[in-house]
Amino acid sequence: MTKKKKKEEQPRVHEELKGFKMEINSFGEISSSLPIEAINAFLNKNVEDKKLKDRED
Repeated sequence: MTKKKKKEEQPRVHEELKGFKMEINSFGEISSSLPIEAINAFLNKNVEDKKLKDRED
């Protein structure tokens, strides 16, 4: 049997994160195409923090 070729599909991402790619190199280091500050800003804007939800500070 022959091996099936994997299709290089682009993952579905939010419009603000177009072009975002993450890779892990042979040393286990994570590299991404967007700076971590941009990712954190996106998450702060779009994701509710469950730990801080019921806090009254």
